Amino acid sequence: MEQTFSPVLAEIHWVPFSISIGVLLILLVCSALVSGAEVAFFSLTPSDKEAIGEDPNKAAVTTLELLDKPKGLLATILITNNFINVAIILLSTQLSDTLFAGMDEGYKFLIDVIAITFVLLLFGEVIPKVYAAKNGKRVALMMAVPLKVIGKTFPFSILRKGLVQGTDIINRRIKKRVKDVSPDELTGAIELTSDDDRDKSDLEIYQGIIEFGKKDVKQIMRSRLDVDAFEFDKTYGEILTLLNGDGKMTHHSRIPVYRDSFDSIAGILFVKDLLAFLDESDNFNWQELIREPYFVPENKKIDDLLISFQERKMHMAIVVDEYGGTSGIVTLDDVLEEIVGDISDDIDEDLVYSKLDEYNYVFEGKTSLIDMYKVLDIDGEIFEEAKSESDTIAGFAIEQAGKILKKNERVTFENYTFTVEAADSRKVKRIKITILPIKNDSDED
Repeated sequence: MEQTFSPVLAEIHWVPFSISIGVLLILLVCSALVSGAEVAFFSLTPSDKEAIGEDPNKAAVTTLELLDKPKGLLATILITNNFINVAIILLSTQLSDTLFAGMDEGYKFLIDVIAITFVLLLFGEVIPKVYAAKNGKRVALMMAVPLKVIGKTFPFSILRKGLVQGTDIINRRIKKRVKDVSPDELTGAIELTSDDDRDKSDLEIYQGIIEFGKKDVKQIMRSRLDVDAFEFDKTYGEILTLLNGDGKMTHHSRIPVYRDSFDSIAGILFVKDLLAFLDESDNFNWQELIREPYFVPENKKIDDLLISFQERKMHMAIVVDEYGGTSGIVTLDDVLEEIVGDISDDIDEDLVYSKLDEYNYVFEGKTSLIDMYKVLDIDGEIFEEAKSESDTIAGFAIEQAGKILKKNERVTFENYTFTVEAADSRKVKRIKITILPIKNDSDED
């Protein structure tokens, strides 16, 4: 070993060699600082950013400026780090050639690769990033100004802009190539990833979101037959009597007001608007408190309705049919329930139905098909495809029969039998649903 390296060591110019070692150490420190900055900036929590924003010094202001443009910040860090690492590799290779000039090329190559890689990863990547992960705020404030200066210095400024613009072009092209995923594919994917019972409520919400855009107002509205409303010509005393009585009118915070018939809605009365006038006489002109109604068509999609409610800051809309007649009302709660399920409070009325056994249920005829799906725990797709204008159980049964059903008459759809238990000459009041076993081809054979 002495015969191999003694001549080499004697030929080394120690002053330039020492300077190169010093430069190499400085580059390693710079690499560590830049690598740590990458983790520090992008691991800052909202509370960290809020604390930095309260600090008026230049480093804090610069830190927030850099965070406002994360793509440019990341590009500056990556370009700077690569420049430093390349300089470290070139300089260390040069020092290795000088120090191990007499060594076999194969061994020297292994030393270059293993030693330089180990030193660069350990001191230039691993240690600084571990430290920065625990001290992100301190490192970010320390490196904010240097990184801003580097980002504006040639040639880093040009390279940074080129990298950001190139990334944006690639992102736009990738987005154009993204295949649209159908709701059925999303539903299948969700079912595959939600096998655990504890995920059932989450699964229902995900499915509600997927189906949300398919439903229209008519499917979730409350029929005009079930809507409580005030007549425009009633006196203030009569209004207070209705609101103070024991009836269900006292449960409402917003009540439609109509002229002559429910097809002529004059507006919506907010019960809270009456609180300041409780001591007024019967002649009080309560009609002045009526607010302008919001009308929506039956076929309006409920996702569009939700946006309209948000923009108008409203909670109720009057649903009208194609002829301008009033079909019913729809509320913000009705829309939200399609995503999160039933939203009820201590004054809400429960859905009226009776479960006789696993295969027989009795519903009121006016019960909506959507409520029936929930009780029977089915998706209702076959009913939605088969129905025409109906949205209630009675309406669907009448559509299938092609006539007004009388008591004890029945109609079968798929594996469901609808039997009328109570009816008059105008409508079906109560109906029993029997779930029949599904026949297989093998059963028929």
